[in-house]
Amino acid sequence: MNRKILAFIFLITSSIFAQTEMSDIAVAPGAFSRMGFGARGMGMGNAMSAVMTGNVVSYYNPALSAFQDGSSFQTSFSFLSLDRSLNFLNFTKKFNFGKVVVDGETRPRSVAGFSVGVINSGVSGIQERDNQGNLVGDVSTSENQFFIGVANRFSQKLAIGIAFKFYYYSLYENISATSLGFDIGALYMFNENVTLSLMMSDLNAKYKWDTSDLYGSNGLSTTDRFPILKKIGLSYRFDDPKIIVAVELENSNAHTNYLRGGAEYNVFEGLFVRGGVDKYDLNNSDFPARPSLGFSYFYVWDNIVFGVDYAFVSEPYSSADQHIVGLNIKF
Repeated sequence: MNRKILAFIFLITSSIFAQTEMSDIAVAPGAFSRMGFGARGMGMGNAMSAVMTGNVVSYYNPALSAFQDGSSFQTSFSFLSLDRSLNFLNFTKKFNFGKVVVDGETRPRSVAGFSVGVINSGVSGIQERDNQGNLVGDVSTSENQFFIGVANRFSQKLAIGIAFKFYYYSLYENISATSLGFDIGALYMFNENVTLSLMMSDLNAKYKWDTSDLYGSNGLSTTDRFPILKKIGLSYRFDDPKIIVAVELENSNAHTNYLRGGAEYNVFEGLFVRGGVDKYDLNNSDFPARPSLGFSYFYVWDNIVFGVDYAFVSEPYSSADQHIVGLNIKF
């Protein structure tokens, strides 16, 4: 068996999950984790770092979990082309500590939030051939992010959070890599309608590879650093009609500047529709952005809220677009 297939697998999996354009970030590690999280976020163009209502997840901003209403469990499954998989799982809970009376209103003395989740991705059905070109089987890859985020509201207007993220990448046979990175985020409410967010993502994250088990003395040790993302977001919530509009600007040390935006409309109780645009490249408008659409429907049963989510995301240059289906429970 030709061991050099390892290099081929690495190139295929990196390019499949990367951005469509050839840029520094397109070949940077962790591309699967930059595609978004779940049907709601991806349906709104991933412009979620300042959206503090509904089901929230610290993936978009660790500070958000301090604003979760009760406890939320959500999971999503993606239908992707090219034998790829992308799955999400998240639990978020808010904690109130003590009580205090302010201007005649009873409020929690302290509010904190907790969020834990998993992103699982992979590529299957990769053909493995020997040095004669004969098919000897199939191989697959698996890349995962496990995260845990905590947040605290230092006032009614300000919350700050941090999320720790553990990456595990199983590439081929005994070749794997791990990484520990973290995100820092802040959320500030100007009033009940306007919210500002600031965030830095994937600090310290990097993969360290060692191929000596596969190639022996010809093996190499390399380090691939994740791009550091810096985001600023703004959201506005209209009271009537019930619409949330959000925009976000993302800059990275991989020389990218992306603009994204989205909106969500509460049509009537239980039904939400949304749309957005992700990755509009401010450096090169010739590269296509990624428009998206989606909806959610919620049903209340015995004080438990059950919801189903769906999102459609355009994927340029792929043989098919993305479809994300989700289930969430709020209690």
